[in-house]
Amino acid sequence: MFYRPADGHPFPHNPFNAIVTPRPIGWISTRAADGADNLAPYSFFNAVAYVPPQVMFASTSAKPDRDGTKDSVANIRETGVFCVNIVEVTMKDAMNLTSGPWPRDVDEFAHADIAKAACDTIACARVAAAPASLECRLTRIVHLPGEANFAVFGEVTGIHLRDDCVVDGRFDVTRFQPLARMGYRDYAVIREVFELRRPGE
Repeated sequence: MFYRPADGHPFPHNPFNAIVTPRPIGWISTRAADGADNLAPYSFFNAVAYVPPQVMFASTSAKPDRDGTKDSVANIRETGVFCVNIVEVTMKDAMNLTSGPWPRDVDEFAHADIAKAACDTIACARVAAAPASLECRLTRIVHLPGEANFAVFGEVTGIHLRDDCVVDGRFDVTRFQPLARMGYRDYAVIREVFELRRPGE
């Protein structure tokens, strides 16, 4: 079948998220200018460059108390920093709890009983038990087509790796089983990893 997204779709739920899968989850921690901490998951997230290392995430909805966006983007506008925390399968329930539309004064770390730690290169909290955390300085926010669509780009200025995830000089994802976002309410767990050599290597 074929359909044009601008004309809608014939399904009970939009299939777009189920097509572009699996997607890594960026568990984005931010701190507002007044010092309030926030933590929220975003599945429109990825790394975009090696040197210097850079990442992006996109926020695609708004809260009535945040001027056309959500807490994460609003906080980053104020402070220019954020931290990306990698989600492992054992953190799935806590991650899901932080996805709620909580008021701006709710600290999701406390709400979901998540231990926080201080970042080293930026004034922001991070998920203390995350397999990895990427401290980032904002490089730009791009307003995408659509009312509340914003892509946030940042340069990674500090990287935390949990000691048990470093094996023989490599960051080993099989040690913590990353959680990935599928479509609808579906998620996936990465349990099997294999290697392919590129031609010429």
